[in-house]
Amino acid sequence: MKTYVTFGQGHTHRINGKTFDADCVALLDGGRDTVFETFGRKWCFEYSEEHFDKIDMKYFPRGVIEV
Repeated sequence: MKTYVTFGQGHTHRINGKTFDADCVALLDGGRDTVFETFGRKWCFEYSEEHFDKIDMKYFPRGVIEV
């Protein structure tokens, strides 16, 4: 299962040399439990692949970044 995760202004993570923040969307394999394992409690919203609307990508200038 693919999950998309967005972040708030104060939510910055550095994982495997990649920075995840409010200007990007993280893409990871797994569900909500995997999101908590990866980012703790500092993230905004998580979306399953079928519920993620790519039209709203204008709000995320750095695009989708795989974890």
